[in-house]
Amino acid sequence: MLLGGALLLACLLAAAWVSEAHPATLWAGLPRIGEYFARILPDLRWHALLADAETEGSIAFWLYRLPEWSLLILETANMAALATLLGSAAALLLAFPAARNIAPSPLAFHLARRSLEALRTVPEIVYALIFVWAFGVGPLAGILAIALHSAGANGKLFAEAIENADLKAWDGVESAGGSWLHACRFAVLPQVLPNILSYLLLRFEVNIRSASVIGFVGAGGIGEELYKVISFNYYEEISAIVLLIILTVSMVDLLSERLRHAAIGRLEAAR
Repeated sequence: MLLGGALLLACLLAAAWVSEAHPATLWAGLPRIGEYFARILPDLRWHALLADAETEGSIAFWLYRLPEWSLLILETANMAALATLLGSAAALLLAFPAARNIAPSPLAFHLARRSLEALRTVPEIVYALIFVWAFGVGPLAGILAIALHSAGANGKLFAEAIENADLKAWDGVESAGGSWLHACRFAVLPQVLPNILSYLLLRFEVNIRSASVIGFVGAGGIGEELYKVISFNYYEEISAIVLLIILTVSMVDLLSERLRHAAIGRLEAAR
């Protein structure tokens, strides 16, 4: 036990040294983080809080570009939704041959597994840079980037759900003369559909955040606007956009949780 703890501590110290995470550097930088957060806080004044957008110190003055930002938030959510659907559809197709217990052959299993690994290994922002270069600045690059990464990430989760399925129904379909595709559709898919739906909705929540980040490289959405205001040091606009992103993600989280529980309950009741 002591030896393991000593080895772990040595590894942590070595990692900190290699990554230049020196305590003195961290201590010197902490006040600057607080200073930056102090700068982006809005200058709200109690007596003018509910005044119009022309009055400094009001909420309306702070969120003076709310209509424009709302449209960008909507674009970001649309990007995330479409990318999640496209990526999850591809993940579902690859998940069946990637599941060890029902893979049609060892070759198909390894090809599917390695493909999923390759897709999720590359970060979304790298995909976005490639697609921005290929298709130009705009939401299309962001949708394709998030969809590819979602395919790899959800494909692994879907395959693991399939590997935990009961194969008695599979044997029944095969004994009745059904093909491998028939067995996947009628024996396995109904069992794992609640898990698949849960993972899909969870991925949608994650992709909202990803769509906000990849806009930094010109892939559309609110991220592009956030990058601009950060670049020009429009401090109060930074806090306004960050607040809108937080509220959007929170709303999506709550909605997805309700949909997930409702859909899973209906599927299990139907079974």
